[in-house]
Amino acid sequence: MLEIEVKYRLEDESAFRDALLAVGADSDGIHNEQDRYFNAPDRDFAATDEALRLRSIDSMNVLTYKGPKRPGETKSREEIETLLMPGQESSDEMGKILLKLGYRLVAVVRKEREGFTIPGEEFAIHATIDRVEEVGTFAELEIVTDEVNYERAQVEVLAMAAKLNLKLTERRSYLELLLRAQARQSRE
Repeated sequence: MLEIEVKYRLEDESAFRDALLAVGADSDGIHNEQDRYFNAPDRDFAATDEALRLRSIDSMNVLTYKGPKRPGETKSREEIETLLMPGQESSDEMGKILLKLGYRLVAVVRKEREGFTIPGEEFAIHATIDRVEEVGTFAELEIVTDEVNYERAQVEVLAMAAKLNLKLTERRSYLELLLRAQARQSRE
């Protein structure tokens, strides 16, 4: 599947939430997420623009591979996910397996994520308000689809971003932003 996503720095969280409700978005609730990012033993994911993430959403766990980003206005890339057993023990055991295979833990991104579903013209759009520790607050809009619908999904997600008055585009991942913030703090 393809993930077609846009991310924006959020200056006014309340105004964005109001805009979401005005376009008919339904709340999916608030969840705490912990994302552990790993680097491969045989290549540098920062250089290849790939990602391997072990995400815990409350007690749910998901292992995700993300392929290189495609060029363009959206952050579009292949995404392969698999659900793991729930609970902290399952997440920790998967982390141990990755370490035993030679993967290295790069960083842990922690965030509080408030989710919404927006009924789109052709696709449902998943929107979030992300409060990311050490990084800031962001809005994301995302459509997950197949290759056949890639271009139409890009058009729809960008049109919704404009309708929601999102302007401060951020193409870097939360991992990149966190590593940059931590490097800046270590220099101070």
